[in-house]
Amino acid sequence: MTEQEKMEITAQARQAVEELLAQANLRPGDVFVVGCSSSEIVGGHIGHDSSMEAAAAVYEGIAPVLAQRGIWLAAQCCEHLNRAIILERQAAEAHGWEEVCVVPRPHAGGSWATTCWKHFEHPVAVEAIRAHAGMDIGGTLIGMHLRAVAVPVRLSLDHIGRAILLCARTRPKLIGGERAKYTEED
Repeated sequence: MTEQEKMEITAQARQAVEELLAQANLRPGDVFVVGCSSSEIVGGHIGHDSSMEAAAAVYEGIAPVLAQRGIWLAAQCCEHLNRAIILERQAAEAHGWEEVCVVPRPHAGGSWATTCWKHFEHPVAVEAIRAHAGMDIGGTLIGMHLRAVAVPVRLSLDHIGRAILLCARTRPKLIGGERAKYTEED
């Protein structure tokens, strides 16, 4: 992977997270899940062409933007770790998510989760979360880690590298019936 390709991936990841945050209305302390196939980013097949360089480029685009806003980054592992989540211990504790014992590697967890593990100050793994928004880079199926009502969000770009990009925000469930109101306005 060339320096130019890495810079393009970082720029695309930064643009995508900034656009999604503009629509997601997240607050400090919320959780943003990212599933990322580095294989798909470099034009390979998910799970077969892992690239630590591509994962690092994505991290450099996403992590600073989230950190600046006080939003926790959660990295989804690959299916070999049952799509477990890597995040900072403080985030797991704040949300009441129980730690499990595993350390991701490029071929057992994926390059993305491994990259995040190496960059986080106090990384832990948990089995499941309920994130407030997220990005699926390369068909990693993050839906299992979003809150109950996920709303698709279209961005101005639909790929990072060669990987398809799908994004979602969440909202609270609407409950009640025909008499229910969902905002303070009359």
